[in-house]
Amino acid sequence: MMNLADSFRAARWIRLTNLLLQALLFLALFGGLNYIALNHGWRFDLTQNRRHSLSAETKSYLEGLERNVKVIVTLTDDGDNQELAQSYRDITGLLSEYVYATRKNPNGKITVREVDVYQNRKEAEELGLAPNTVTLICGDNKRTMPLMDFYRIGTKNSKPRKESFLGESALTAAILDVTSPGKKKIYFLSGHGEMRPDDVNRTRGLSQLALELSHRNYEIAGLDLSLVPKIPDDADHGLIIIAAPQSRFQPAEEEMLRNFLQTRAGRVILLLEAGKSAGLENLLFDWGVVVYDKVVVDLDPNSLTESNDLRLWHFAPDPNSHITDSVLNNKLAVYVSPAALVVSDDLGRSANDGLTVKKLVATSDKAWGESDYRSGTRFAYTPGQDLRGSLGVMVISERTQPAANLPLSVRGGRLAVFGTFDIVTNNRTFTAGNLNLFLATVDWAADRDTKLNIPMRTIERFQLSLSQEELMRLRLGLLLVVPGVVAILGFVVYWTRRT
Repeated sequence: MMNLADSFRAARWIRLTNLLLQALLFLALFGGLNYIALNHGWRFDLTQNRRHSLSAETKSYLEGLERNVKVIVTLTDDGDNQELAQSYRDITGLLSEYVYATRKNPNGKITVREVDVYQNRKEAEELGLAPNTVTLICGDNKRTMPLMDFYRIGTKNSKPRKESFLGESALTAAILDVTSPGKKKIYFLSGHGEMRPDDVNRTRGLSQLALELSHRNYEIAGLDLSLVPKIPDDADHGLIIIAAPQSRFQPAEEEMLRNFLQTRAGRVILLLEAGKSAGLENLLFDWGVVVYDKVVVDLDPNSLTESNDLRLWHFAPDPNSHITDSVLNNKLAVYVSPAALVVSDDLGRSANDGLTVKKLVATSDKAWGESDYRSGTRFAYTPGQDLRGSLGVMVISERTQPAANLPLSVRGGRLAVFGTFDIVTNNRTFTAGNLNLFLATVDWAADRDTKLNIPMRTIERFQLSLSQEELMRLRLGLLLVVPGVVAILGFVVYWTRRT
């Protein structure tokens, strides 16, 4: 007969073994389910606007991604600032979809890090990080995106508020940009007293603009046409900026620019200064642009500022260039010095010249172009001498088809002319409208595709309004009724088990 102690000991070991086996089986089941979910999972987006799904266009780009992209987010989930907290949730939630979409891509993955620029100042300075931005880094290419790039801003009760989320379109375009093999080059012309990208002067320096362009993955260089036999070949994939020349271009230099625009489909941005002649009238005439030697005087109250600046707020939408999309969507204005020249399209040009010319920035209809601005006397409208009405301050021109006797490469040349030089000087760069308008012009001129066919997402807002009586009932229900029901159910279970 078996010893009783031995039988109890055997039973205890059997129970222990049984429990261990059950634990191992549970862990194996749990691990297997996690493995299947991680590697063979299905995701379903049941939201009305599919806000947690990437578009087919973005997925197609991400499938072909060949380089790793690091995304650094400097936003914080600040509970005291509801708008900033919502932006943090919108952007980080979207980035998680990009990370998930590229998790199995063997060539290029997207990784996301969050950095507090105040607690990690050394790292922030080394990477050039700014607060409340999203920075994309791929090799030596880097692009910084401010919050304004992610939203379309509207107004309600005269207060700005976010209407739509443009994050997917903006992020996908930025990823395509930083993963491109080379940087687009921007040449700033010199030799005629032009403003320089290395000048830190507040009123005539462009050092802040150069910094913004470098953050957007552009390479900056200088170019003196009097020292080179031709414009460098790498300018064909970038552009040339002529910032406020103080003296006239030589005929040979003008011919270089003309050939660059016409035969090489070049891109040029020209900023002019009142009282200074650049001698490029013939080139501008070829591109359907006319610059009048008249400065803008706008008496509309919305066009005047306390500091005597000219406030530009009339922008023409252009679905082809998208230059004015940001300033229109975000209800921004552009502030420049009052000595802005009148720039217009040439209304008398031939209809079959192959050009598309459009005035994008204009004054109010209460403005006039003052001819006698050099005398220093009080400005007064002179009929027959001054222009009157809505006057242009910025015009773009693009060759969209061959004109008579003019060769045309695969793409057409592009020219943007500003009647003011200080739209992006160091003291203007911090003005949101100025910077947005000029950077959009640069992107258009350099063929940077910033507007993909990705729909925006409407921001849904819900508001719950309760009276004092309804609020009191809700509080009583949460504090008394719900705990009371749970207590009663607990007592019923206890009594049932006891009996």
